Amino acid sequence: MKLFGTDGIRGRVNEFPITPEVALRLGKAVARVLRSSDPGKNRVLIGKDTRLSGQMLETAITSGLVSMGMDVFWVGALPTPGVAYLTQSMGAAAGIMLTASHNPFEDNGMKIFGPDGYKLSDGLEEVIERHILNESPEGKGVPAAQIGKVHCIDDAGARYIEFVKNTAKDFSLRGLKIVVDGGHGAAYLIAPTIFEQLGAEVIATGIQPDGVNINAGFGALYPETAGELVRKHGADVGISFDGDADRVIFTDANGDVITGDRVLGLCAIGLKERGKLKKDTLVVTVMSNLGLIEAMKTHGITVETTAVGDRSVIECIRKNGYSFGGENSGHLIFAEHSTTGDGILSALQVLRMMREKDATLAQLAAMMHEYPTHLANLPTGSKPPLETLPKLSALMESATREFGEKGRHLIRYSGTENKIRVLVEHREAAEVESWIEKFSTAIREEIG
Repeated sequence: MKLFGTDGIRGRVNEFPITPEVALRLGKAVARVLRSSDPGKNRVLIGKDTRLSGQMLETAITSGLVSMGMDVFWVGALPTPGVAYLTQSMGAAAGIMLTASHNPFEDNGMKIFGPDGYKLSDGLEEVIERHILNESPEGKGVPAAQIGKVHCIDDAGARYIEFVKNTAKDFSLRGLKIVVDGGHGAAYLIAPTIFEQLGAEVIATGIQPDGVNINAGFGALYPETAGELVRKHGADVGISFDGDADRVIFTDANGDVITGDRVLGLCAIGLKERGKLKKDTLVVTVMSNLGLIEAMKTHGITVETTAVGDRSVIECIRKNGYSFGGENSGHLIFAEHSTTGDGILSALQVLRMMREKDATLAQLAAMMHEYPTHLANLPTGSKPPLETLPKLSALMESATREFGEKGRHLIRYSGTENKIRVLVEHREAAEVESWIEKFSTAIREEIG
């Protein structure tokens, strides 16, 4: 699609498509496509992270919605999973989250949830996109007396806090010392509050958003920030969130980063031991390490692989009746509790496993051996189909033959940024770096 990527619409603020004009049209399109047949449910929640541009987009989308007769409920700065939860619990027709996740403050984006709290299907996003781009007839606004109203939900954060705490109502965090890095994003206030109310001693950082410092040196992109504080304060674990808190990255008691695949693996094992891993299956994306698949086999766990994006993981979970999956980037989907990735809820589940097994995070994470891997993110101004690049295509075929079962490669365009991602894994680290250089050179020569 022209606007929607793997996680909503995203881009540079005040450049197409992240402009007030597009936001206004998106509001109208959401109203037309997701309007409920029950007039009492024709309301839309709008949440945002802490970016300076959030209010600009919020007011533009709101104008589009109310002009079409929808009532709008502002929930303020709230994690993405909080918007998904409240959309469902309040019986709204839709929820819209304004965020660019881990991107810098200059970017922003728009994620849309349906009335069930799940992200929209490709089909619905396509219909909305056609309306935004004026490829479908534009609907007329309603008569003046039917224009929608705008409301502020002052206790949205408190509602979400209680929901998350209820998923951990049968255990306490007393005795644990935790570093919490909010990334100056949507979790800056809510995350420390939840962990403190459950009894943990919390050292909080990244909790002073000013509109432009989101993800800047703090949060999930910079887990070493939390790791340094873990070492300084002798904490048990570090927990770092991205800008909208749907992802989480952990550091152990030594301040070392625990990879997302290790977290996925230890959670799958813990859930299986508690009888909570439906069909003994873990769902991951093609980005997960081969070592995770090997480790799961030894524990009798089947691994199902999807395309990149937490939405792909969720769709697979829902379609097949599974209960857990995620991405190695930090998205964890505990389907028993949530309709989307939830960094805070996921952190509580990991802490639960540490408590139940009386083990450190490092001990739990030692369940797998990871293949040496390198993920290169190369900026690109254009995205020609990979099969039209003869030099790169030949290299990929050559690598497939040479690797056999000893490694793999994956080259794809980012669905959220103007980048091409090059992943190489191999049992030999030297082979990884050699092939990363070969692929990168070919890409620079053929794309620029």
